[in-house]
Amino acid sequence: MIYNDILDGLKFYEAGKPIELVVREYGIKADDVIKLASNENPLGCSPLVKEAIAKNAHLASIYPDDSYYELKGALADKFGVKRENFIIGVGSDQVIDVCVKAVANENRAVLQSGISFAMYEIYTLQAGAKLIKTPTPTHNLAEFKELYEKQKDNIGVIFLCLPNNPLGECLDFSEVYEFLGCVSEDTLVVLDGAYQEYASFKDSAKSIPVKSVIEKFNNVIYLGTFSKAYGLAGLRVGYGIASSELIKGISRIRPVLNVGSISAKAAVAALADEKFLRESLSLNFSQMLEYETLAKELGLEIIPSYTNFITLKIKDSSKLALNLLRKGIIVRDLASYGMDALRISIGTASQNSRVIEAIKGEIG
Repeated sequence: MIYNDILDGLKFYEAGKPIELVVREYGIKADDVIKLASNENPLGCSPLVKEAIAKNAHLASIYPDDSYYELKGALADKFGVKRENFIIGVGSDQVIDVCVKAVANENRAVLQSGISFAMYEIYTLQAGAKLIKTPTPTHNLAEFKELYEKQKDNIGVIFLCLPNNPLGECLDFSEVYEFLGCVSEDTLVVLDGAYQEYASFKDSAKSIPVKSVIEKFNNVIYLGTFSKAYGLAGLRVGYGIASSELIKGISRIRPVLNVGSISAKAAVAALADEKFLRESLSLNFSQMLEYETLAKELGLEIIPSYTNFITLKIKDSSKLALNLLRKGIIVRDLASYGMDALRISIGTASQNSRVIEAIKGEIG
């Protein structure tokens, strides 16, 4: 088989190890495995979501409404915009793919922070475009602006991950707003808010006022997902919010019938349960304190996190990740990003206690 040259050297996204794989490889019972590598909600999903899935099981044999009228309506109510301001995707990463393919090419590059969501790079290379990274791993808008000013005509897409995955830091929106004013309308700016629910809960200065942003900037799209705070990682529902003109343009690339009927119904139900969302966010940050205490006790550096994970800088992180895996604890080693660090999703109190004791046993 002769493949396109673009596949040469193309990286695969490294997904978190599934529990089933750890069971097979290490002979550990499934109930004894803790998966804290993929930033999933440890509380699962809302009871309303479970009811919606059961109630709409008959839709498994029916193609979805490709307009996603009900879901867009629920989202429009949440954000105070219109249905025509939305594009629905299989997770927000499909919307990332659509954005890149709609704008980037061999003559129009993509700009991102030094370390950020791996799919930015993968989709950029798939589009045959060049990826430009800032020297600093975290978001440094002075570096973004300098790089952009030097190559303004050759940069088609800018990604700002707010807060940033896999590091956890987040810019104040006032800084972002000032930066947006320096970007040409011919450059698409993607504000990736996959973890915005967490950032907004922890610090209102990090909150993105989506409605006012898309009304002010026609070249900006905000991305959200149901995979994190809402606990629908297995159903794969994401969305983008932008001006109707921008949505109309990029929607020409969106695959038809891309999100299933049951997934769409579940997402609508998830939006209706604000109590579950608040409980999830509250648990997350109360339990994150346990890891911050651990870092102080062991003299480890952490990156202040506005997400549902925490990044611990640890020497020989790959060795520690493997030792934890042998104990049935799955975390994300960031060695593939060129950083000696572990990214640990915040779990339940019992899960976190076990992880913390295991880390103390290894390096304490």
